[in-house]
Amino acid sequence: MDLYELLDSTLAGLGYELVEVERSSRGRLLRVFIDKPDGVGVDDCVAVSNHLSRLLAVENIDYDRLEVSSPGLDRPLKKASDFIRFAGESVKLRLRVGLQGQRNFVGILREVNDGVLKLEVDGKMLDLELNNLEKVRLVPKL
Repeated sequence: MDLYELLDSTLAGLGYELVEVERSSRGRLLRVFIDKPDGVGVDDCVAVSNHLSRLLAVENIDYDRLEVSSPGLDRPLKKASDFIRFAGESVKLRLRVGLQGQRNFVGILREVNDGVLKLEVDGKMLDLELNNLEKVRLVPKL
């Protein structure tokens, strides 16, 4: 089981969703971004940090510093379940391979079916393959 799978299954058992895991180039810093339906607070981060510290020690995963935080207002979307959960929200995305000479789009996430994301941009519907998405983030509501 790799690190992502280990953290994902552990956090799911605690009622959290694993959004992203980052390791520094030397692997000494481990950043874990978590979420839950009603949002993540400081107490959540402390509880998860304490739990993961013990888990990582038992699993002999070497690191110097562990950081646990929420994904922020501009949360990255990576999994199909993320796109379903945030349907109707504004997103900013970048494609791996451009569509009609354009790689960056801002629009409203409409739906995901059979590996295709429907994005409404200026009243027009675009069909984007999920495997062509390089980066997708929510546009913060301020």
